[in-house]
Amino acid sequence: MDGPAFNLDFKPAYGEAVTVADGIERITVNNPSPFTFHGTNSYIVGKRSVCVIDPGPEDEAHFQALMTALAGREVTHIAVSHTHRDHSPLARRLKAETGAFIVAEGPHRAARPLHEGETNPFAESSDMDLRPDISLADGDLVEGDGWRLRALATPGHTANHMAFSLEDTGTVFSADHVMAWATSIVAPPDGAMSDYMASLDKLLARDDRLYLPGHGGALGEPAAFLRGLRAHRRMRERAVLERIRAGDRFIADMVKIIYASTDPRLHGAAALSVLAHIEDLVERGQVETDGPPSLAGDYRLAAGGAS
Repeated sequence: MDGPAFNLDFKPAYGEAVTVADGIERITVNNPSPFTFHGTNSYIVGKRSVCVIDPGPEDEAHFQALMTALAGREVTHIAVSHTHRDHSPLARRLKAETGAFIVAEGPHRAARPLHEGETNPFAESSDMDLRPDISLADGDLVEGDGWRLRALATPGHTANHMAFSLEDTGTVFSADHVMAWATSIVAPPDGAMSDYMASLDKLLARDDRLYLPGHGGALGEPAAFLRGLRAHRRMRERAVLERIRAGDRFIADMVKIIYASTDPRLHGAAALSVLAHIEDLVERGQVETDGPPSLAGDYRLAAGGAS
């Protein structure tokens, strides 16, 4: 099967509250980058009494845009999908201003312990200070006046990543797990490929009609897109195995071939994605290395592990 059909047609409308569905508004932060597309999307759910999903980074213009959009309304909850600095830091200021409860899976943590001598390349991108007032488990409900959000644990991009389903509407706020413009970064030790693939399967088992992601535009027909994402990741896995079979022993050599057409600014993230695949392949007994998998590891096919 082919990969996902990405859609780059998105107008961010910085500073404006754009109605994307009944009772849902989107405000996009003016923080474009190769990792955020046109910027981070914050969502306001509800009408008189509302929840803000992913208030975004510490950005004065965005804070003022949020406060303008929220004027005259009660903010009861601030839902945070995960603790990367483009999504969560403004939650604390918004809480101080409105008295709302911050709800999230939990504080930032890595998907696995760091190996001896390993550093987390995304440490500076992580919001280590967020402490939710209410920690959510998979399936928990957050309710307000005329709306109910169900927490969907979707680890992979980060260990504490959550999507939120707006009950009885078929709408999911998919954050960074599923986006219409690009694939999600899965970078050890923050994220794990095995978790990411399991989370895709989990969402595929649902029957939703609309995804509103953390970056870029809305995604209709999400099931077909999810199948495309899954096929894309399996294709990348096969590519990693093929490069090792061809004699590439190091991740840097694999990236040059597998990601030859990718923006060189993203090759560092691509190397981490390859590492995520290799960690999964090592765990499944298809690839071997001496010691724990790392960016500098020397890899080979396991005997009888991959044909």
